[in-house]
Amino acid sequence: LACGWGWTMPNWRLLAVALVLACAGSLGAASGAVGAPAKGSRPPNVVMIISDDHAWTDYSFMGHPQVKTPNLDRLASQSLCFTRGYVPSSLCCPSLASIISGLYPHQHKVTSNDPPRPAGLQGAAFYRSEAFLQGRAVMNAHMEAAPTLPRTLGKLGYLSLQTGKWWQGDFKLGGFTHGMTKGGRHGDDGLTIGRETMQPIYDFIDTAQQEQRPFFVWYAPFLPHSPHNPPERLLAKYRDTAPSLSVAKYRAMCEWLDETCGQLLDHLDRKGLAENTIVVYLADNGWIQDPNGNGYAPRSKQSPNEGGLRTPIMIRWPGKAKAQRTEHLALSIDLAPTLLKAVGLKPDPRMQGIDLLDERARSKRKSIFGACFTHDAVDLNLPARNLRWRWAIDGDWKLILPAPQNEPDGKPELYHLGRDPHETKDEAASEPRRVERMTRLINQWWDAR
Repeated sequence: LACGWGWTMPNWRLLAVALVLACAGSLGAASGAVGAPAKGSRPPNVVMIISDDHAWTDYSFMGHPQVKTPNLDRLASQSLCFTRGYVPSSLCCPSLASIISGLYPHQHKVTSNDPPRPAGLQGAAFYRSEAFLQGRAVMNAHMEAAPTLPRTLGKLGYLSLQTGKWWQGDFKLGGFTHGMTKGGRHGDDGLTIGRETMQPIYDFIDTAQQEQRPFFVWYAPFLPHSPHNPPERLLAKYRDTAPSLSVAKYRAMCEWLDETCGQLLDHLDRKGLAENTIVVYLADNGWIQDPNGNGYAPRSKQSPNEGGLRTPIMIRWPGKAKAQRTEHLALSIDLAPTLLKAVGLKPDPRMQGIDLLDERARSKRKSIFGACFTHDAVDLNLPARNLRWRWAIDGDWKLILPAPQNEPDGKPELYHLGRDPHETKDEAASEPRRVERMTRLINQWWDAR
């Protein structure tokens, strides 16, 4: 104040203005709003942990009787933990694009893992083809146009690091200042993080500290994703309790992921950074291990079922986010607006998610929505052409609507998740009015007919 007005103002007026400003600040704190750091203070660091192909049931804190996840259990106990968290789409590439942008797949247009595949081109031949490279360039351009977290955080001087899974070309296209992926299909050099080393993250944090800059870390390891090749010391824990070797390997991979999360969290503690770091955790999509093979079982990855879409979502922010478990509905597109508001930035108007740190917003929400698409796109610019299913959860009820263009034999499916969390009883035939009402809700959200 003295610098702004000089010393000509009487001291009593300076004191009065200071008291008014102090009272205003107290009223803001008393209102229950959680968010932007005080002016002049350093904004919080952000660490986002994203597991890869991991079922919502496969954690100790979610009740699995065999899978051991002590580090994620500890994180859950310290976090605002949404046990009914979801991703809008159950496929890696579109799901990750939604997490980093806060947009639904039909908004950012990255709906599929790969571009359209010409007839006769399979496997490596397709990935080397001009059709693949041109299609991937279109998908990368969609991501470059999206309001990504690292790009937006950069407005406040954040350094940002990409590690692990990343589909959209060079890490710089996502707005990261630092990264590991050079442009390979789903991560190239970035996929060594966690499986081989954590050092790139440690080095980046050192750089940010030396430059006295807040930082954002994207830790999306290729875990527990296949190949399921866990260390023998972990596999040995599950050989005798799993129904098959393939299930034992997958469960050991879940514990391997947990170990790396513990290493990262412990590093924040050692560096004295935990108190001013927001840690977020979720999975990009689900996975139910096929007990008779190395792939996934039906009704998991790529499906509109709980096994594909549901994930715990955690937010740890000491002193800001109250540690508690909640059954309020959370969606991965909520994370971008939540984090931006937490650091004092305004979310992009295209973002439709809520601020998960706002208890009133959590309580008011009754419904969430999403859509699943073809693995290979039909059209890179028209999301509806790639659509397989749209879905909605309204309270405890879930409706799955098939898209005739790609699921011509599909019929609406309705489940009561409260009494049937694994969707074993389709109640669409006995609840036609509910199906009709929820169909209207879905069309109001995105009319892709």
